[in-house]
Amino acid sequence: MDGIRYDVAPSVRAVYGPQDLSSAPAFGGGFINFGHWDGIPLDRPLTLEDRVRSQRNLYRRVLGALDGADAHAVEVGCGLGLGAVLALDEFGFASVTGLDVHPEQLERARRTNAERLGRAPHRLRFAHGAAEEMPFEDGRFECLYSVEAAQHFRDLAAFGREAARVLRPGGRLAVTSFFLPAGAEAAGGELAARLDSFASGLDVAHPLASLVDALDAVGLTDVRAESIGDHVWAGLDHFLSGIDLPVQWPRNFLPAYRDGLLDYYVVSARRPPKGGRGG
Repeated sequence: MDGIRYDVAPSVRAVYGPQDLSSAPAFGGGFINFGHWDGIPLDRPLTLEDRVRSQRNLYRRVLGALDGADAHAVEVGCGLGLGAVLALDEFGFASVTGLDVHPEQLERARRTNAERLGRAPHRLRFAHGAAEEMPFEDGRFECLYSVEAAQHFRDLAAFGREAARVLRPGGRLAVTSFFLPAGAEAAGGELAARLDSFASGLDVAHPLASLVDALDAVGLTDVRAESIGDHVWAGLDHFLSGIDLPVQWPRNFLPAYRDGLLDYYVVSARRPPKGGRGG
């Protein structure tokens, strides 16, 4: 490791450190995301295979927003690195660097992908760093993506600045996570009452506008946010209903969505070509 210590919330450090969220039954398959359930029938009991398919589908939904063929990319909040491998194998990225703030998670990622790292170290790498403080030189990547990690970022403005800095002119960004929708910007207290991940500080109640504004403020263009909640919450809840959960509060995500307190989005943007706005 590089020896740098980043400021990580205790709940985040515990969940992605000794508790190892990737081993939880709710995240079977190790991708650590809620999933995109489009095309998966919800009128029957769901299997582990369905769960893994949903998590892969969420990566595909995000990676499809990028022009990744032969591009060098960074994944912010890479977890076990399974999504980075999917980006290489299915979308033809030249290389993917998985960035994570949790040393234990990075060690798991390196173990999980040891064979791949040994065979093609120039294509898959892992690095220790924070979304708000990336250990890369300016203009390192053509693509930056993040899958269900932004709810842990403490400073979206800093993330926006770093994203713009490490992207090359013309580079693209895609982020997916859950945020407070327009009209529910003050719903953080209600979410904390319903969902322990918000009460504990694991998740931050970021309004969607705070990410959109952060990207716009650093000169990124074509900033778009698309709700995909209809493809996330019902399938997730149906899967959770069929497994033995140690706690029941995750079943409150679907009611919170239906009550308009939070939603799930794909946010995309572009760094203008050199000489353009922000370039």
